[in-house]
Amino acid sequence: MRLVQRGSAPRAQATPDATARRLGRAAVAALYDELALASKPGLVSFEDSGSHSDMDARTFMRSLFALRHSYPRFAALGAQGADFAALAHEGQAAEARMLAATGGINTHRGAVFTLGLLCASAGALQAAGRPLQPDALRRTLVARWGHALAARGGVSPPATAASNGAHAAQALGLRGANAEAAAGMPVLFDAALPALRAALAADLPAPAARLQAFFTTLAVLDDTNLAHRGGLAGLRWAQAQARAWLAAGGAHGPDAALRAHHMHRTFVQRRLSPGGAADVLAAACWLQRVCVRP
Repeated sequence: MRLVQRGSAPRAQATPDATARRLGRAAVAALYDELALASKPGLVSFEDSGSHSDMDARTFMRSLFALRHSYPRFAALGAQGADFAALAHEGQAAEARMLAATGGINTHRGAVFTLGLLCASAGALQAAGRPLQPDALRRTLVARWGHALAARGGVSPPATAASNGAHAAQALGLRGANAEAAAGMPVLFDAALPALRAALAADLPAPAARLQAFFTTLAVLDDTNLAHRGGLAGLRWAQAQARAWLAAGGAHGPDAALRAHHMHRTFVQRRLSPGGAADVLAAACWLQRVCVRP
Protein backbone atom coordinates (compact mmCIF):
# COMPACT_ATOMS: atom_id res chain seq x y z
CA MET A 1 0.00 0.00 0.00
CA ARG A 2 1.36 3.38 -0.96
CA LEU A 3 1.59 6.45 1.19
CA VAL A 4 1.20 8.36 -2.07
CA GLN A 5 -1.33 10.74 -3.48
CA ARG A 6 -0.63 11.33 -7.15
CA GLY A 7 -1.17 14.77 -8.56
CA SER A 8 -0.66 16.57 -5.25
CA ALA A 9 0.88 20.02 -5.41
CA PRO A 10 4.50 20.22 -4.21
CA ARG A 11 4.75 20.97 -0.53
CA ALA A 12 7.52 22.40 1.62
CA GLN A 13 9.49 19.74 3.43
CA ALA A 14 10.27 20.06 7.11
CA THR A 15 13.96 20.10 7.97
CA PRO A 16 14.78 17.16 10.27
CA ASP A 17 16.34 18.03 13.61
CA ALA A 18 18.44 15.68 15.75
CA THR A 19 15.36 13.93 17.13
CA ALA A 20 13.89 13.34 13.68
CA ARG A 21 17.23 12.04 12.42
CA ARG A 22 17.42 9.61 15.34
CA LEU A 23 13.94 8.29 14.62
CA GLY A 24 14.78 7.95 10.94
CA ARG A 25 18.03 6.10 11.59
CA ALA A 26 16.13 3.69 13.80
CA ALA A 27 13.70 3.01 10.95
CA VAL A 28 16.51 2.13 8.55
CA ALA A 29 18.14 -0.05 11.23
CA ALA A 30 14.83 -1.84 11.79
CA LEU A 31 14.53 -2.58 8.08
CA TYR A 32 18.03 -4.02 8.22
CA ASP A 33 16.95 -6.17 11.19
CA GLU A 34 14.17 -7.59 9.03
CA LEU A 35 16.42 -8.20 6.03
CA ALA A 36 19.11 -9.90 8.13
CA LEU A 37 16.68 -12.36 9.70
CA ALA A 38 16.95 -15.63 7.80
CA SER A 39 14.33 -18.34 7.31
CA LYS A 40 11.45 -15.90 7.09
CA PRO A 41 9.33 -18.10 4.83
CA GLY A 42 9.47 -16.97 1.22
CA LEU A 43 11.28 -13.71 1.94
CA VAL A 44 14.62 -12.22 0.94
CA SER A 45 17.53 -12.43 3.37
CA PHE A 46 21.31 -12.52 3.07
CA GLU A 47 21.02 -16.29 2.63
CA ASP A 48 18.83 -16.32 -0.48
CA SER A 49 16.14 -14.49 -2.45
CA GLY A 50 13.21 -16.53 -1.17
CA SER A 51 10.28 -16.58 -3.59
CA HIS A 52 11.65 -13.65 -5.60
CA SER A 53 13.53 -13.84 -8.88
CA ASP A 54 13.82 -10.09 -9.41
CA MET A 55 15.54 -9.03 -6.18
CA ASP A 56 18.09 -10.09 -3.60
CA ALA A 57 19.70 -8.68 -0.46
CA ARG A 58 21.79 -6.26 -2.51
CA THR A 59 18.60 -4.81 -4.00
CA PHE A 60 17.27 -4.27 -0.50
CA MET A 61 20.49 -2.62 0.65
CA ARG A 62 20.32 -0.16 -2.24
CA SER A 63 16.74 0.60 -1.25
CA LEU A 64 17.69 1.14 2.39
CA PHE A 65 20.41 3.58 1.40
CA ALA A 66 17.98 5.47 -0.85
CA LEU A 67 15.42 5.77 1.97
CA ARG A 68 17.84 6.97 4.66
CA HIS A 69 16.69 10.61 4.37
CA SER A 70 12.98 9.85 3.95
CA TYR A 71 12.17 8.62 7.44
CA PRO A 72 13.67 11.66 9.21
CA ARG A 73 11.49 13.81 6.97
CA PHE A 74 8.38 11.88 8.02
CA ALA A 75 9.32 12.48 11.66
CA ALA A 76 9.90 16.18 11.00
CA LEU A 77 6.54 16.48 9.25
CA GLY A 78 4.84 14.89 12.24
CA ALA A 79 6.60 17.34 14.57
CA GLN A 80 5.30 20.32 12.60
CA GLY A 81 1.71 19.01 12.61
CA ALA A 82 1.52 18.12 8.94
CA ASP A 83 -1.72 16.86 7.44
CA PHE A 84 -2.05 13.56 5.62
CA ALA A 85 -1.57 15.16 2.22
CA ALA A 86 1.91 16.30 3.25
CA LEU A 87 2.78 12.80 4.43
CA ALA A 88 1.46 11.40 1.15
CA HIS A 89 3.64 13.81 -0.79
CA GLU A 90 6.71 12.67 1.12
CA GLY A 91 5.64 9.08 0.55
CA GLN A 92 5.59 9.70 -3.19
CA ALA A 93 9.10 11.15 -3.04
CA ALA A 94 10.34 8.23 -0.95
CA GLU A 95 8.87 5.72 -3.36
CA ALA A 96 10.53 7.49 -6.28
CA ARG A 97 13.91 7.27 -4.53
CA MET A 98 13.38 3.57 -3.84
CA LEU A 99 12.44 2.77 -7.43
CA ALA A 100 15.35 4.77 -8.82
CA ALA A 101 17.77 2.85 -6.59
CA THR A 102 16.34 -0.57 -7.39
CA GLY A 103 15.71 -0.20 -11.10
CA GLY A 104 11.94 -0.11 -10.65
CA ILE A 105 11.66 -3.00 -8.19
CA ASN A 106 9.30 -2.61 -5.24
CA THR A 107 11.34 -3.53 -2.17
CA HIS A 108 9.93 -1.28 0.56
CA ARG A 109 6.65 0.31 -0.58
CA GLY A 110 4.77 -1.15 2.39
CA ALA A 111 7.53 -0.14 4.76
CA VAL A 112 7.43 3.45 3.48
CA PHE A 113 3.74 3.48 4.39
CA THR A 114 3.96 1.79 7.80
CA LEU A 115 7.22 3.20 9.13
CA GLY A 116 6.50 6.59 7.60
CA LEU A 117 3.30 6.88 9.61
CA LEU A 118 5.03 5.65 12.76
CA CYS A 119 7.92 8.10 12.39
CA ALA A 120 5.44 10.93 11.86
CA SER A 121 3.53 9.88 14.98
CA ALA A 122 6.75 9.75 16.96
CA GLY A 123 7.76 13.17 15.69
CA ALA A 124 4.44 14.59 16.85
CA LEU A 125 4.84 13.05 20.31
CA GLN A 126 8.41 14.30 20.71
CA ALA A 127 7.41 17.81 19.63
CA ALA A 128 4.76 17.77 22.37
CA GLY A 129 7.38 16.77 24.94
CA ARG A 130 5.79 13.38 25.55
CA PRO A 131 7.70 10.10 25.93
CA LEU A 132 7.61 7.56 23.13
CA GLN A 133 5.38 4.78 24.41
CA PRO A 134 3.49 2.32 22.20
CA ASP A 135 0.03 3.29 23.41
CA ALA A 136 0.74 6.98 22.95
CA LEU A 137 2.10 6.39 19.45
CA ARG A 138 -0.98 4.43 18.53
CA ARG A 139 -3.36 7.09 19.85
CA THR A 140 -1.44 9.82 18.05
CA LEU A 141 -1.58 7.95 14.74
CA VAL A 142 -5.35 7.51 14.94
CA ALA A 143 -6.03 11.02 16.24
CA ARG A 144 -3.86 12.79 13.66
CA TRP A 145 -4.42 10.76 10.49
CA GLY A 146 -6.95 8.00 11.22
CA HIS A 147 -9.81 9.84 9.54
CA ALA A 148 -7.82 10.43 6.35
CA LEU A 149 -6.69 6.81 6.29
CA ALA A 150 -10.23 5.55 6.73
CA ALA A 151 -11.43 7.88 3.98
CA ARG A 152 -9.06 6.17 1.55
CA GLY A 153 -11.35 3.15 1.83
CA GLY A 154 -11.40 0.22 4.23
CA VAL A 155 -10.41 -2.53 1.83
CA SER A 156 -10.52 -0.45 -1.33
CA PRO A 157 -7.43 0.91 -3.02
CA PRO A 158 -6.90 4.67 -2.91
CA ALA A 159 -8.24 6.82 -5.70
CA THR A 160 -4.84 6.76 -7.40
CA ALA A 161 -3.01 3.77 -8.89
CA ALA A 162 -3.26 0.91 -6.41
CA SER A 163 -0.74 -1.75 -5.47
CA ASN A 164 -1.23 -5.44 -6.13
CA GLY A 165 -1.94 -5.89 -2.44
CA ALA A 166 -4.66 -3.26 -2.50
CA HIS A 167 -6.35 -4.98 -5.41
CA ALA A 168 -6.18 -8.30 -3.55
CA ALA A 169 -7.68 -6.74 -0.42
CA GLN A 170 -10.55 -5.28 -2.41
CA ALA A 171 -11.25 -8.47 -4.34
CA LEU A 172 -11.13 -10.79 -1.32
CA GLY A 173 -12.63 -8.59 1.38
CA LEU A 174 -9.44 -8.43 3.43
CA ARG A 175 -8.34 -5.62 5.72
CA GLY A 176 -5.78 -3.70 3.72
CA ALA A 177 -3.00 -1.43 4.94
CA ASN A 178 -5.19 1.70 5.00
CA ALA A 179 -7.78 0.08 7.25
CA GLU A 180 -5.13 -1.51 9.45
CA ALA A 181 -3.44 1.85 9.97
CA ALA A 182 -6.77 3.67 10.50
CA ALA A 183 -7.52 1.20 13.31
CA GLY A 184 -4.19 1.93 15.00
CA MET A 185 -2.22 -1.00 13.55
CA PRO A 186 -3.68 -3.66 15.87
CA VAL A 187 -1.55 -6.53 14.54
CA LEU A 188 1.59 -4.54 15.24
CA PHE A 189 0.67 -3.28 18.70
CA ASP A 190 -1.40 -6.22 19.95
CA ALA A 191 0.50 -9.15 18.44
CA ALA A 192 3.94 -8.46 16.96
CA LEU A 193 5.39 -6.08 19.57
CA PRO A 194 4.16 -8.10 22.61
CA ALA A 195 5.60 -11.28 21.04
CA LEU A 196 8.95 -9.60 20.43
CA ARG A 197 9.12 -8.16 23.93
CA ALA A 198 8.05 -11.41 25.60
CA ALA A 199 10.67 -13.38 23.69
CA LEU A 200 13.41 -10.90 24.60
CA ALA A 201 12.26 -10.93 28.24
CA ALA A 202 12.63 -14.74 28.15
CA ASP A 203 16.29 -14.20 27.19
CA LEU A 204 15.96 -15.45 23.64
CA PRO A 205 18.64 -14.04 21.31
CA ALA A 206 17.44 -11.12 19.21
CA PRO A 207 17.16 -13.14 15.95
CA ALA A 208 15.07 -15.83 17.66
CA ALA A 209 12.86 -13.18 19.26
CA ARG A 210 12.33 -11.55 15.87
CA LEU A 211 11.43 -14.91 14.36
CA GLN A 212 8.84 -15.38 17.10
CA ALA A 213 7.39 -11.94 16.34
CA PHE A 214 7.36 -12.67 12.62
CA PHE A 215 5.45 -15.94 12.93
CA THR A 216 3.05 -14.38 15.44
CA THR A 217 2.33 -11.70 12.84
CA LEU A 218 2.04 -14.14 9.96
CA ALA A 219 -0.52 -16.20 11.89
CA VAL A 220 -3.03 -13.33 12.17
CA LEU A 221 -2.29 -10.67 9.53
CA ASP A 222 -4.39 -10.27 6.40
CA ASP A 223 -1.20 -10.24 4.35
CA THR A 224 -2.30 -8.93 0.99
CA ASN A 225 1.03 -9.85 -0.59
CA LEU A 226 0.26 -13.47 0.15
CA ALA A 227 -3.27 -13.03 -1.12
CA HIS A 228 -2.00 -11.50 -4.36
CA ARG A 229 0.32 -14.43 -5.03
CA GLY A 230 -1.73 -17.31 -3.67
CA GLY A 231 -5.29 -16.10 -3.40
CA LEU A 232 -7.33 -16.49 -0.25
CA ALA A 233 -6.43 -20.18 -0.07
CA GLY A 234 -2.71 -19.32 -0.12
CA LEU A 235 -3.14 -16.74 2.63
CA ARG A 236 -5.08 -19.13 4.88
CA TRP A 237 -2.58 -21.93 4.24
CA ALA A 238 0.31 -19.65 5.22
CA GLN A 239 -1.48 -18.53 8.39
CA ALA A 240 -2.10 -22.17 9.33
CA GLN A 241 1.58 -22.98 8.81
CA ALA A 242 2.56 -20.12 11.12
CA ARG A 243 0.10 -21.27 13.79
CA ALA A 244 1.53 -24.79 13.60
CA TRP A 245 5.08 -23.45 14.03
CA LEU A 246 3.99 -21.50 17.11
CA ALA A 247 2.04 -24.45 18.54
CA ALA A 248 5.15 -26.62 18.27
CA GLY A 249 7.01 -24.28 20.60
CA GLY A 250 7.80 -21.36 18.35
CA ALA A 251 11.23 -19.86 18.80
CA HIS A 252 11.49 -21.48 22.21
CA GLY A 253 11.76 -24.98 20.70
CA PRO A 254 15.20 -26.53 20.12
CA ASP A 255 14.46 -27.11 16.42
CA ALA A 256 12.83 -23.73 15.81
CA ALA A 257 15.32 -22.57 13.19
CA LEU A 258 15.21 -25.90 11.34
CA ARG A 259 11.40 -25.88 11.26
CA ALA A 260 11.43 -22.31 10.00
CA HIS A 261 13.92 -23.26 7.28
CA HIS A 262 11.80 -26.18 6.11
CA MET A 263 8.78 -23.88 5.96
CA HIS A 264 10.83 -21.36 4.01
CA ARG A 265 11.57 -23.98 1.35
CA THR A 266 7.88 -24.87 1.12
CA PHE A 267 6.89 -21.21 0.68
CA VAL A 268 9.49 -20.85 -2.07
CA GLN A 269 8.09 -23.90 -3.87
CA ARG A 270 4.64 -22.27 -3.74
CA ARG A 271 6.05 -18.84 -4.71
CA LEU A 272 4.49 -17.28 -1.63
CA SER A 273 5.98 -14.18 -0.03
CA PRO A 274 4.52 -12.59 3.14
CA GLY A 275 5.80 -9.10 2.54
CA GLY A 276 3.13 -7.55 4.77
CA ALA A 277 4.33 -9.59 7.75
CA ALA A 278 7.89 -8.48 6.98
CA ASP A 279 6.80 -4.82 7.17
CA VAL A 280 5.09 -5.42 10.53
CA LEU A 281 8.21 -7.16 11.85
CA ALA A 282 10.34 -4.16 10.85
CA ALA A 283 7.86 -1.85 12.58
CA ALA A 284 8.05 -3.95 15.76
CA CYS A 285 11.85 -3.77 15.65
CA TRP A 286 11.60 0.01 15.28
CA LEU A 287 9.24 0.27 18.26
CA GLN A 288 11.62 -1.85 20.32
CA ARG A 289 14.47 0.50 19.42
CA VAL A 290 12.77 3.85 20.09
CA CYS A 291 10.07 3.29 22.73
CA VAL A 292 10.51 3.62 26.45
CA ARG A 293 8.83 1.29 28.91
CA PRO A 294 5.67 2.73 30.52
